[in-house]
Amino acid sequence: MALMRRALALLLVLAASPAMAEESCTDLIDRVQRATGAAVAERSADFARFEAGPQTSLTLSCAGADASSVGAQYRGETPPEAYDTVFVQAGHAITGIAPDRLRDATRQAREGAQAKRHSTIEVDGARVTCAFMRKEQGP
Repeated sequence: MALMRRALALLLVLAASPAMAEESCTDLIDRVQRATGAAVAERSADFARFEAGPQTSLTLSCAGADASSVGAQYRGETPPEAYDTVFVQAGHAITGIAPDRLRDATRQAREGAQAKRHSTIEVDGARVTCAFMRKEQGP
C-alpha cells in the first residue's frame, strides 16, 4: 500500500517597487533572516533557501527590476501555526505589507487551494499563491 504525502507551498510574488530595485539580494536575504530567525541553508547572488523549522523552508528569489518572490514550503499533512507566521514575517520584511493583510490573504489562498489545489489572492500590489501538492511514496 502506497502512502500519500502532502506538501503545502505558499508563495508571495511581489511587484517590484523602486525601493526593492535599489536593494541588493544580500540586503533582502538579511531582512528575511532577521525577521524570521530562519537559518540560511543555501545562498547565491539572486536566491536563498532558509531552514525555518521542522519540515519548513523559505525561499527568496530576487529579480531586481522584475517581480521577486518569497515562498514558504511545508512537507507534511497539517502545517503548524508557525508556518503561516514565518511566511507572514518574511513577506512583511520584503514588501512592507501589513502583517494582518498578509495573514488574511494567506488564509483566503489556503481556503481556495483546499477546494482547487491552487489559489491566488491579490493583496496590496502582490499576489499570495497557495498550492497543495501530493506525492505518492512507497511503503
